[in-house]
Amino acid sequence: MNKVFLIGNLTKDPELTKTQQNGTTLCKFTLAITRNYSKDGKHETDFLPITVWRAQAENCAKYLKKGSKAAISGSIQTRTYDSPDGQRRYVTEIVADEVQFLTTKNEDGELVDADADFSDELEPVTDEDIPF
Repeated sequence: MNKVFLIGNLTKDPELTKTQQNGTTLCKFTLAITRNYSKDGKHETDFLPITVWRAQAENCAKYLKKGSKAAISGSIQTRTYDSPDGQRRYVTEIVADEVQFLTTKNEDGELVDADADFSDELEPVTDEDIPF
């Protein structure tokens, strides 16, 4: 079984691109995740590369930015490539199947809680408004 669940903060704004072969949309960003335990009173942080594909990638690029908190569900993948100097390189990354925005940016570009109370913006619904 290859399943990973992560919650962390973006280290910089997400990068939205398309593949050269068929133009599939992908978004890449790095999550900073602080470990629960500390070594000598200092918490260590892991910086994990995340890749998101297609429509979810477009949503990530639109609603996330540096500092956003996000929850990721996906799998760990490793790929290889040959560098220009002839060395074989290995890349390990998280391919996200689901991304939950825990904070998002508003129209002004400011970070807000994704579950913030917007009740003052909602209009009440009466029984006559319901079609059944």
